[in-house]
Amino acid sequence: MRAELRELWRYRELLIAFVVRELRIRYKNSVLGFFWSILNPLATVLVMTLVFKYVMGQQVPNYSAYILAAYLPFMFFQLSVLDASQSVLAQLPLLKKIYFPREILPIGSVIANFIHFVLAMLVFFVYLLAVWLMNPGDNPFRATVVYLPLLMALQLALSLGLALIVSALNTFYEDVKYLVSVGLYLLFFLCPIVYFSEQVWAAPGIDDSYRQTVYTLYHLNPIAMLMTGYRKIMLDPQPIPAFRGGEARHIESLPLDWGLIAVAAAVCIATLLYGYWFFNKKKWQFVERP
Repeated sequence: MRAELRELWRYRELLIAFVVRELRIRYKNSVLGFFWSILNPLATVLVMTLVFKYVMGQQVPNYSAYILAAYLPFMFFQLSVLDASQSVLAQLPLLKKIYFPREILPIGSVIANFIHFVLAMLVFFVYLLAVWLMNPGDNPFRATVVYLPLLMALQLALSLGLALIVSALNTFYEDVKYLVSVGLYLLFFLCPIVYFSEQVWAAPGIDDSYRQTVYTLYHLNPIAMLMTGYRKIMLDPQPIPAFRGGEARHIESLPLDWGLIAVAAAVCIATLLYGYWFFNKKKWQFVERP
């Protein structure tokens, strides 16, 4: 693996060029450019807020901020894996003509999406600032936001690892991209994005003696844990609506479990290492694909 990393470093300028190319062609001839990448989630969150807050009665102050805090990271993860799944397959004719480290293709795709994610998070903080200026008594900022780079780095590692695995597999089996697409769609509902992880803990169908066990198992999914982490480090805790004892009531926000964050970190790093090893094991077989 060290030899592959040294080779990747030698071709770092090509990687940078590939990332710049990805950023340029994504919104080529588009008037709004990058802002399309934030307008789509903003429109989606607006609809979610209208439905869940004003139709279904999800009474949480500044509910749209809590959706955005998890939805933007999930969109980065989803787009990274989906874009990377096609990155090698789309460039097979080029791979058969010239040599360069094949991992540049999925890595460059993920990094381009990560840059969009960083810009989207900056827009999100502008949104939070606007909320604070309109409601000075409801300061949404927290000192724990200093941990944001840690969560972003862990999610980048997880996205890179999965992108390398998926891009290699999809080169040989094109069903993989469809399976991944369906899996990501289901994962959206298995993560606390339109709801809160506290609502999983307080679910009425769970016996009280098993609540903590179910809550822990739920957060062994690293994406679910990271989405919970983003909310808890960036936004003030709020009473969460839930059903307890057959009636609607509010429960206190649970603290961030740093032990589960450590488990998620281990999974993210292990996925990156395994993904890079797996990709390098398969990459010399790409040109043999008919």
